[in-house]
Amino acid sequence: SSEEPAFSYNERSRTGPSNWGRLDPNWKTCSDGKSQSPIQFLPQDLHIAPSLGDLEAAYFQSPATMRSNGHNIMLSWKGNSGKITIGSKDYNLQNFHWHTPSEHAINGQRFALEHHIVHQSSNGELAVIAILYQAGTPDPFLSKLLPSIKSVTKEEKDLGILNPTDIEFPSKNYYRYIGSLTTPPCTEEVVWTVFR
Repeated sequence: SSEEPAFSYNERSRTGPSNWGRLDPNWKTCSDGKSQSPIQFLPQDLHIAPSLGDLEAAYFQSPATMRSNGHNIMLSWKGNSGKITIGSKDYNLQNFHWHTPSEHAINGQRFALEHHIVHQSSNGELAVIAILYQAGTPDPFLSKLLPSIKSVTKEEKDLGILNPTDIEFPSKNYYRYIGSLTTPPCTEEVVWTVFR
C-alpha cells in the first residue's frame, strides 16, 4: 500500500508546515507556492465588492459518514448532496471538516474553531467555504454531531441521512480570495469564501 508521508502542524518538527514541501515531491507547492492559505485578513487590505453577490448554495440531505484522518474529523456525503455556485461555475459538495484553533485570522485574531466545507467542480477545481467560530453559544449542527465526534476513529462510521442545509452561513458578508489547500499537497487556485 502507498502510505502518504506523515505531516504535522508542529513548526519545530521535521514534518511541520515549513518542511511539508520537502516531505514528498508531490507536495512541492507547500514550499514554492505563490498563493498559499491560510491567510490573515487585515482591514487595510480588504475591498468591498458588492458585485460578488450572495453565496448561492443548494444542498440536499444525503447519507453521510464520519472518520478521523489523524489531522481532522471529516464528514463526507455519499451521492449528490448539492452544490454552490460561484460566478457561473458549479462546485459539488465533497466534505466538511474542522480545524481548531482556526487557520485563518482576522486582524490578528484567531478563532476557536474553523469549519471547512469543501466543494469540487466537474473539472476538478476546488472551492472551500470556511466558517470561523468563537467560543460561546453551541452550534445546532455541531451539537447534533457531538456524540459521533466524541467516538470517531479512523474507521468510517455511517451517520445516516444528514442535511448540509442545517449549517447556517453566519451572514451575507464574507471574505473571498484565491489561495490553496491548507494541508499537503497545498494545491493552489482554490476559491476561498470565509465567513466570520
